[in-house]
Amino acid sequence: MRGKLTAFEKRLCNALQNGLAIIERPYAKIGRALGSDEETAIRRTRGLVERGVIRRIGAVVSWRAIGKAGTLVAARVAKEKLKEVVSAVNAIAGVSHNYLREHHFNLWFTIRADSDGDIERILKNLSQRFGVEFHSLPAKRIFKLDVRFDAQSGGRRLLPISEKRMQGNKHRTMNNERRTSNVDEIDEWILAGIEGGLEVVERPYDFLCADGLQIDDVLSRIDKMIVRGVIHRVGAVVDHRKLGFVANAMFVCEAKKNRAGAIGKALARLQNVSHCYQRETFKDWPYNLFAMMHGKTHTAIRHVAERFVREQGIEAWEVLATVEKLKK
Repeated sequence: MRGKLTAFEKRLCNALQNGLAIIERPYAKIGRALGSDEETAIRRTRGLVERGVIRRIGAVVSWRAIGKAGTLVAARVAKEKLKEVVSAVNAIAGVSHNYLREHHFNLWFTIRADSDGDIERILKNLSQRFGVEFHSLPAKRIFKLDVRFDAQSGGRRLLPISEKRMQGNKHRTMNNERRTSNVDEIDEWILAGIEGGLEVVERPYDFLCADGLQIDDVLSRIDKMIVRGVIHRVGAVVDHRKLGFVANAMFVCEAKKNRAGAIGKALARLQNVSHCYQRETFKDWPYNLFAMMHGKTHTAIRHVAERFVREQGIEAWEVLATVEKLKK
């Protein structure tokens, strides 16, 4: 990355992650909030995109809220098969993230499809093709689902999320229930447009005005999808490594059924945790709580995990360090 971020750029990066306002000229509002102006906010944002600090600015969509199925998959893949298996997994349209981690279950990826049955068929085909067992760990409860990196922290903490927002995430997804799709064709068209990424211009939503659709209707529809939980936020997705978060790991632990809720909530409140779930288990995998942890080093992440398990009286736990990001 060319040069260090200025104090203004760090504040701007945080503001963009927290979200663009759903108004005609959102950069004017951001500029004012930062004690500057619209032109400066746009110019500096473009600079962050050009330097790769910001990957895209767009919608973070809840696929569960529009009726899609999804799960986390774990597999134990021998070294000699790994390249071929990774290539096949990454070629699946519904696979969004794929990681190699330090563990005998070394391959971990997320997949979404139209139904649970579709996911089962995909995993069965992979198993038959490679002679590898792919274990599905669907979410039973979501405690936190939002990743925003504090650009001012030097890789030490994520941006805080309000308790109300965390409770809202939990309420919308409890017990692994998915909603019937509650978006129409126009909503789907808008979603496709804003998930793919918005241009950094004065009026970033205007390109959605087509076939008689007016800007007020576009903004109203986006607002309503946010209220319904279809869209988590419209904002920046960053390259966390360029903000100092060069290490990440998946923390897992076994929590008794009567304590899973309380421990999950406490885990979600940790400053270095982005995603936190209660998931199904399988044979040889007793861990039902999962959290993605981020930091400057794997040692720092492990120290957070060790302190947490001591405080919570957890006996069975592991930290699976990320070796390589295979798809994102």
